[in-house]
Amino acid sequence: MPGMDADPDLRALHDLALDIAREAGRLQMDALHGVRTVEAKSSPTDAVTEVDRACEALIVRRILEARPDDSILGEEGADHTGASGVRWVIDPLDGTVNYLYRRGAFAVSLGIEVDGQPAAGAVFDPSRDEMFSAVRGAGAWLNGAPIRASDASVLGWSLIGTGFGYEEHIRRAQGATLAEVIPQVRDIRRAGSAALDVCAVACGRLDGYYERGVQAWDIAAAAVIVQEAGGLAERLGTPEVPAGTWVAGAPGVFAQLRAAVVAASQAPGTEGAPEAEG
Repeated sequence: MPGMDADPDLRALHDLALDIAREAGRLQMDALHGVRTVEAKSSPTDAVTEVDRACEALIVRRILEARPDDSILGEEGADHTGASGVRWVIDPLDGTVNYLYRRGAFAVSLGIEVDGQPAAGAVFDPSRDEMFSAVRGAGAWLNGAPIRASDASVLGWSLIGTGFGYEEHIRRAQGATLAEVIPQVRDIRRAGSAALDVCAVACGRLDGYYERGVQAWDIAAAAVIVQEAGGLAERLGTPEVPAGTWVAGAPGVFAQLRAAVVAASQAPGTEGAPEAEG
């Protein structure tokens, strides 16, 4: 990767993540137009397909072939404990509903932690052949070219991404939060993949992003990427904000967006039931 001067171990982990993400992405594209086997998870609208599970199995197999002592946490149930100090946090198919409808905006997300600290990440969008990646302390890239968050400085002129959960009471609360936020920004976009939304902040396609109910596998890779691109990402931990609420943004608008989300989360109708920490 151009200009990479990080620790060689992190570089090797990064390169392995890229190889595995591309292989899983090829599986997704090969199966895109096939017959789907769909099951519900947390609610009837929260789907999982045989491709989600096949991709996770592929990713786990490839990681353990290369690094048998690493730990793995995956959305579809992978939970392997190793002794190396490296943990992979994986979403094999982020944006399953988009994939189910054969739309764009689905991705493979591979986050890497070393001794409990985010260290590298890869998010691959196979429908656009776009690989976002980063190594802690070395930078962030899109298909090998350096990327930077936008220079936005006014929240009212900023394009913001968000997403919604699958349970009815959570969606109602998120709708109430959105009603408070949208008058304060240029506009809102909802792509359907948290990982790609945060990567969009990293490369300036969005100025900011917020969402309630984000899980570890949704954000592990993308948070490293946006931070290495000069942006900010934070899981809000105030008592007034539901667990699992994340905000990411360009440095010039992050604080404004964070304040708007915190305030909106206290408005009538936004309470809902708290989610478990992701």
